[in-house]
Amino acid sequence: MLDTFIRKVKLAFGDAEIRRRVLFLAGMLVLFRFLAAVPIPGVDKIALASFFAQNQFFGLLNIFSGGGLSQLSIVMLGVGPFITGSIIMQLGTIILPQVKEAYSEEGEAGRAKFIQWSRLLTIPIAVLQSVGFLILLENQGVIAHLGSVAFVANICLVTAGSVLLMWIGELVTEFGIGNGVSLIILAGILAGVPASISQAIFAGSAANIPAYLAFTVLAVAMIYAVVVVSDAERSIPIAYARAVRGAAMSHGAATYLPIRLLQAGVIPIIFALSLLLLPQMALSMLAAFKISIASGAALWYTSFLSNPWEYGAVYFVLVVIFTYFYTAVTFEPHRVAENLQKTGAFVPGVRPGRETEEYINNVVNRVTLPGAVFLGLLAVAPSIIQGLTGITTLVLGGTALLIAVQVALDLAQKIDAQVSLREY
Repeated sequence: MLDTFIRKVKLAFGDAEIRRRVLFLAGMLVLFRFLAAVPIPGVDKIALASFFAQNQFFGLLNIFSGGGLSQLSIVMLGVGPFITGSIIMQLGTIILPQVKEAYSEEGEAGRAKFIQWSRLLTIPIAVLQSVGFLILLENQGVIAHLGSVAFVANICLVTAGSVLLMWIGELVTEFGIGNGVSLIILAGILAGVPASISQAIFAGSAANIPAYLAFTVLAVAMIYAVVVVSDAERSIPIAYARAVRGAAMSHGAATYLPIRLLQAGVIPIIFALSLLLLPQMALSMLAAFKISIASGAALWYTSFLSNPWEYGAVYFVLVVIFTYFYTAVTFEPHRVAENLQKTGAFVPGVRPGRETEEYINNVVNRVTLPGAVFLGLLAVAPSIIQGLTGITTLVLGGTALLIAVQVALDLAQKIDAQVSLREY
């Protein structure tokens, strides 16, 4: 196995096309990290560090910003608005027939139109999120009150930064290797690892060494669990009454239908974070207009988000609910059963048509439950550790681990596919 790995590495870096793609990816990630270090005007660094230390919820949002939120950089929103726009468009395939037709029935042209709509939707989402964040941070004293002109300028900077990152991500997808948006998030996660380790080493005491060792062991175990669960699937056997291969006809051909344990990936976590963030942004905007009820509600909601047990419990429930919801949106047992029946395929022991649809639906529901619970536990792992130990200098990020492992596995598979293509 090691010899095969070394051979593929040599082949990858020896091939001019693969090397060009890898270097392009590296260059774009360097550009992203440079942009993430350029702050918007008026940031109080001390107040910013204190705000993030007291509010773990925004630490989670920092993951999806690619690390730009913790610096209040010009790319502080990261690729979050584009992801949110894509999610809204995917939900639109269920609600609006025109969107479903463009996505499913018009081929590549329809998918290109779908992506273009997602890009256009990114701009108003980025504007709304930037307004909400800037008002909230200004009320917390993290950003100085600079007046209306400077406030509008910051909104334009942050919105433009988000659109620029979306463009960089698409360039990486087209001219590099892997999914550009996911790799930007991965780069932000990995960039924050050295700072977290150094903070834990120099800020902690000798009494916390056993806890840090336990965190390390737990992190390794969670990485292993994420790798296993990411590849886990339930295979439904599929048989064909007859199969034609050339001039010969064979009977009883068989294959299987894979049902992944994590069918929804990290999308439920993004849904849950967006829903938890929405009241905070809305109340902050209302509090800016000196509405006393909104100010009191904003203080209560901030206190709720700062409590690791309360918001952790709500977060877990939302992740489980959205896992089922997104799986139901993206996986349609009716269409699968219909396609099987049209191609002459069937599940052994199950009648084609409605009974096959019910059988597949039951399997998906049973498989989704452990996946949803696993995803929820990963999401609230930092809250559980903080609540049990009280240590905040080193918090194990289950969400970050899940994203990092899944993106790394996808990147490795894409590189391996490029190498295998050139081998044959």
